[in-house]
Amino acid sequence: MPQPRRFSPVISLLTLSSIWDVQFNKQLKGLGLTTRKYGLLAHIQAMPGISFSELARRSQITVQTAHTAVRALVDDGLAMDATSHAGAASDLRVTEQGSAALAEADARLEKLDVAFGADAPVLASALEGLHEKPFGESLQGR
Repeated sequence: MPQPRRFSPVISLLTLSSIWDVQFNKQLKGLGLTTRKYGLLAHIQAMPGISFSELARRSQITVQTAHTAVRALVDDGLAMDATSHAGAASDLRVTEQGSAALAEADARLEKLDVAFGADAPVLASALEGLHEKPFGESLQGR
């Protein structure tokens, strides 16, 4: 008879993340956004003129992936690169349409946050501010 698996907080958080990611993507669908596009657009809005390399670092993706994703945002009219010619540094910015989409996404996200907090108030409180710590900070030196 197999032994029961031990509890894993990592697996639990990954499972919760997957569940809530589906819920958030449902809310974003009509806005032309996905969770990743929302995150990228939010970074661009927070730091107008952000470079592709900095955007990739903050999003924990490759620079090539950042270029591809931003191209999709530009094609959808949500972002622009004011200096999009070869050899020039990028000047990424959110368009008015992108700002409106982010504002609506934030309103929808707030409703999901309230629902999550009602379902798991202790966990919601424990998670507050966790995303602001450098990733893997506690894993360094191991």
